[in-house]
Order: sequence, then structure tokens, then C-alpha cells
Amino acid sequence: MASADLKDKLIFSLCLSIYTDPVTPRCGHNFCRVCVGRLLDAQNGSGVYTCPECRAEIEDRPSLQRNITLCNVAEHFLSTQPEQEETGIFCTYCIHSPAPAVKSCLMCEASPCSDHLRVHSKSAENVISDPTTAMGGRKTSIHKKILEYYCLQDAACICVSCKLDGESQGPQVEILDEASRIKKEKLGNILEKLILKREEIEKRVLSLQEHRQEVQEKAIGLTERVTAMFSDISRQMEDLEKRVLSEISWQEQEASFTVSDLIQELEIKKDELSMKMRHIEELCNVSDPVTVLQEAYKGDLCDTKDGDNEDRERHDKQVHDVSDLDEGLIPNRLHIGLKRGINFQDSFGISAKINSDDKDIDGFSDDVKGVSQSEIDDEFEELPIKLKSNQRYLDILLDFKTAAHDIDVSHNLKTASWVVIYDHRPETPERFRDCPQVLSSTYFTSGQHYWEVETCDSGAWMVGMSYPSIDRRGRQSYIGNNNKSWCLCGGYSKYSMIHDGKESMLSVRFSCNRFRIYLDYEAGQLSFYELCDPIRHLHTYAATFTEPLHAALCVWCDSWVTIKS
Repeated sequence: MASADLKDKLIFSLCLSIYTDPVTPRCGHNFCRVCVGRLLDAQNGSGVYTCPECRAEIEDRPSLQRNITLCNVAEHFLSTQPEQEETGIFCTYCIHSPAPAVKSCLMCEASPCSDHLRVHSKSAENVISDPTTAMGGRKTSIHKKILEYYCLQDAACICVSCKLDGESQGPQVEILDEASRIKKEKLGNILEKLILKREEIEKRVLSLQEHRQEVQEKAIGLTERVTAMFSDISRQMEDLEKRVLSEISWQEQEASFTVSDLIQELEIKKDELSMKMRHIEELCNVSDPVTVLQEAYKGDLCDTKDGDNEDRERHDKQVHDVSDLDEGLIPNRLHIGLKRGINFQDSFGISAKINSDDKDIDGFSDDVKGVSQSEIDDEFEELPIKLKSNQRYLDILLDFKTAAHDIDVSHNLKTASWVVIYDHRPETPERFRDCPQVLSSTYFTSGQHYWEVETCDSGAWMVGMSYPSIDRRGRQSYIGNNNKSWCLCGGYSKYSMIHDGKESMLSVRFSCNRFRIYLDYEAGQLSFYELCDPIRHLHTYAATFTEPLHAALCVWCDSWVTIKS
């Protein structure tokens, strides 16, 4: 647009070409030297010279000063413009070797070259334009005259004859250049509006492209997080599978141990019967009646009432109770594992863990949500607790280096007692300072184990298990008062389970002072039982253990706790 405007300002109105060697008379207007020279030559003899632009009259032929600035501007403009391609229109007046036409005269419908244009443009009636072959389109079809006006009513270009004939008169007719100027202004306004609309559309397109990019990036992120989530689910399902298979193996071992004991007992009885049978056979071959009677009485060989029926019933009951696999237990373990063991780390800003505290989890069916601790405890009530003492029972010993100053540890490292007079022991990083408790030197990193304790009737106590990284200073170092320990707390006829500072009261009344703590490290289960008759399940913690587990005892107010051998 700027280049076109500059070109319009550099075109001389007489020759319609860019100024060539521009000159300026005293009135200040600019002309091509050749063009204005021809005009002044034509005015010789008239006695007066007039400017073709302002019509100013002077008596003497005006002197012309070269406009150096305009000349430089014109030359610079021409040097920056690409060379125009040949139009294919040749000079009308060149006969032998036609030169390319530089202009076209609409009046005489001729296209002169640069040489003939100097002669041709002397006539004032000539209408010079760019080279064209469609000169007929610039004239009316009726009068064959140049189009000079524009009829607003008919929206048509007309000549002066059309205007004089009265076909198009009045204010509805405008000069062609003025009508073109007005139309250009309207088109310019429309162009500005279209530019604004196009810019708005470009902004919307850019916004949509950015939104599409955001959606694509979000989809990539969601895909990665969903893949990671399902990988984690797969890993946890594999862990659950191992736990269930471990439970099956555990049941198989328990059944095998029980059956093996029964078989060994029956084999002993079988050997005793075989010896008795041989003795009887030997007596049957003895001829001395006195010897027969004395030996038969002495060996009680005739007594067959030896409790065979009772033994048979007892054996059948033991075989029925533990010698077969509890197939119904496996679905329960799966059910509990799916409810509590699967952690969905939601990558969408929501953390949803299916555990015993969840009462309502959207998106899951009713059979796997809303699992209360009481329901879990009821299901763990069915877990086998008749453990073979020679298989999982371990001899727990207390670690004197961890005992607080107000804890007395027995010589056999089995009993922890609370004392009023402090024993000033060396301060070490392992020793508890602000709470009367002690850890065991024995620890567990895998497998299934249990150990038993006996508590006193008075005072208060806590028994449980703890990571070795538990704090040794401050109130947070009490077992159960942090996320690194789990315990059963008793005293003053009240009992509770404590973990991570959260206490759950037990409504049961204890009938004895002996308790069993059962650990399944891989399954992430820590269970507490009261060793009454029958054994009663109190509570089961579910966790993913990440450190070794030590037995932990805490006693105060003249109480004591003994680990049973």
C-alpha cells in the first residue's frame, strides 16, 4: 500500500509516467522537463504562459529549476521496483520494428512507444493510461466516447453525452475520479473491517491450536499416569497372589504337621499292639497253666478297654478341624486383600486408598467399599490360630541398650518392670529417655511368627511391635503414638489399640493376662489375641512393612510384662 501511494505521488499528470528529470517553475509545481517544455512551446506566441497545474499566468517564459530531491526520490523508487514484464502490446506507430508500448490513448485508441508518446501527448484531448488492448471498455457503446462520469442511480460509468442527453442528471451523477475516490474510501473502510475480522479469526485459530496442543499434552500425561497406575495395581495383585499362595502353603503345612503327629501317635500304638500280640502268641504256646495265668494277669493282656473309642473320636476331630484345607478362607483373604491391600494412587489429583476407613468410594461396587474394622476383625476371627510352637514360635530377648532409666530388665532378658528409682545408665542413641519402654534384640524381616506375653493385674502397660527408626525422645516416641509402631494398651480395666496416635477402644472384657502377637510380614498383618479358652481375636493391623520389626514393651505405675518362653 505504501509503495502504491508513493508511485501515485511520483506520476506526472500530463504524461501519466513517473517524473523524468523533474523541474520546478516559480509557482512551485513539478513537471517532467520534456513534457513542460512541449507545453511552453505550444504557448509561444500567445503572449502569456500558464502553469498547467494552478493556471498561474506570467508574461515571460518561466525559468525552470531542476528539483534534485524529487529526481533522487524518483530514481530511487524506480531502482527498487522489479522490472516489469513485457505486456505484449506494441507501438501502433512503429512500422518497421515495433517497440513495446508504454502507454495507451483511450481517445484515439492507440498505444505509442516512448518516442511517439512525446508527440502524441501534446493534444489536450488525449486520455493517457497504462498499455491496454481493451480500450473499447473505457468508452460508451452508444456514443463511443470516453467514460468521464459515474451514475449513482444506475451504478454505471457514463460519458459526457450520456449526461447531456438527460439520461443521467442531477446529484446522482459524479465525476469518475471523485466517484472512484469515494468508492476507494468505502472499500478502505471495508478493508479495515475485514482485516480486523481476519485478525480475530487468526487469534481464534491460534487459541484453538493451543487448546489442541494442551489436550494432546494432557492426554499424554494421563496415558502415562494410567499406565503407571495399572502397573502398580498389577504389582499389588502379584503381592496379593503371593500372600494367598503363602496362606495356602501355610494351611498345607499346618494340616501336614497335624496329620504327621497323628500318624506318629498311631504308629506308636500300632507297635505297642504288635508287641502285645506277640506276647499273647508266646503265652498261647506255653504248656504251664500257672505261667500262662501269672503272665496274663501281670501284663494285663486281657484288658481291651484302653480308650480306643475316645482316641478315635479325638483323632477324627483333630483331622476334621485342621487336617483339611479351609477353602472358604481363601476367598475371604482375597476379599480382604482387594478391600485393603490395593492402593490406587490416583494421578488425576485424587488419592483413593481402599482400606478399612473408607466408607464410601465412588466408582466401586458395593461389595468392595465401606469395609469397617469390625468387619475385617470378624473375618480375621476365622484365621487359624492353632500354631505349631516348634514352627513359628521364636524366643524373644529384650535389648538392654534400649531400656529407659525407669525400666528394669530381668537377667534372662524376658521381663520388663517399672521402677521408681532411676538407674542412671549411659545416654546412648538407642536408649529411650522420655518413655518407660524397651525394644527386643530379636527382629523380623520376613515370614510368619508369633510370641506371647503375660501382664500384671495392676498398673498400665503396652505391648506391640516397632521399627528400629522410632524416635527415642519426646512423647511421640511412645509405641503406638507414631506411624512406626503398633500396640495393645491395657490398664485400669480399659483396653485399646493404638497406631499413629489414633486410639481405638476395645469393648471386650479380658478374662486372662496372657496375649499372643502374630506377625505375617509379607502379608502385612499384625494380629493380637487373648489366650483365653477359647482363644479370642482382638484386632488385626494391616500395613506394608518396610523395616525390620522389633518387639516393644512399655510399663509404668508398678506394672510389669514378661515374654513367655
